[in-house]
Amino acid sequence: MIYASCFAKVAPPRRRPGPNWRGCSNGVLPSSLTFPNWTPAFAGGGGAMTTGPTEVAPIIVTALFGRKDTAFFDSMRREHFPPERNQLDAHLTLFHHLPPSGLDELKHRLNQETRGIRAPQARVGGLMSLGRGVAYRIESPDLVGIRARLADAFTGMLTPQDAGGWRPHVTIQNKVSPQVAKLLLGNLQRDFTPKDVEIAGLGAWWYRGGPWEAISRHMFA
Repeated sequence: MIYASCFAKVAPPRRRPGPNWRGCSNGVLPSSLTFPNWTPAFAGGGGAMTTGPTEVAPIIVTALFGRKDTAFFDSMRREHFPPERNQLDAHLTLFHHLPPSGLDELKHRLNQETRGIRAPQARVGGLMSLGRGVAYRIESPDLVGIRARLADAFTGMLTPQDAGGWRPHVTIQNKVSPQVAKLLLGNLQRDFTPKDVEIAGLGAWWYRGGPWEAISRHMFA
């Protein structure tokens, strides 16, 4: 959480990073807050962070689940994702690649969509085949609306992947054979019932070719 759910492995890995966090205020990630296996990025300044003289990092935007739902999705991902490829916690991606030059505008827009606003209603509505993996399909008209407004704000900056439509989902298995994926899909569909999930906020991340680096979180009321 149509997109790659795992990224290049970093060495030495300590623990898998998670695209959810607690304990910091809207829009700013305190420098004192640490995360396993990755380094917090600057959250307050304008312009792009660089990892070298010419290298800049794109921005990923995700929805943040509540604690209970995060634990559920993470447990399913740990159980079914190939361990050597599982470098992230479960996530629901809104945008895969926004330009770093838009960071200030992005944080402003994320604050507008979340600050003082009730969390969008959402539920796990079914399962999705990814061909070589399986995902839970997320249904949330409110979240679709938020994503559409953000897409409009960044028209002209979106990659073809982000501009080509959005199917909200949480990947719990990927990079396996189609036969293994089909077996898991059938097993999960057999006992599946829809359930509500909590969308607690929206998060922004740097992607530098390895595990994501947190920029900011923006929590609903």
